[in-house]
Amino acid sequence: MKVKLFDESHEKDLEDKINTFLSEMEGTLVDIKYQVAICANGEEQIYCFSAMIIYEK
Repeated sequence: MKVKLFDESHEKDLEDKINTFLSEMEGTLVDIKYQVAICANGEEQIYCFSAMIIYEK
């Protein structure tokens, strides 16, 4: 069993990276875990979109 981690500041970037990985992945997809974190820095909000893909090779 293996894992691949992704961390992006925009949802679309995360989506693109995951789709690219899945299209090139050799093996069987087991699960995808998804998480969003938000941090306030003054008046600015910083988003972190992350995912962990679990697969068997």
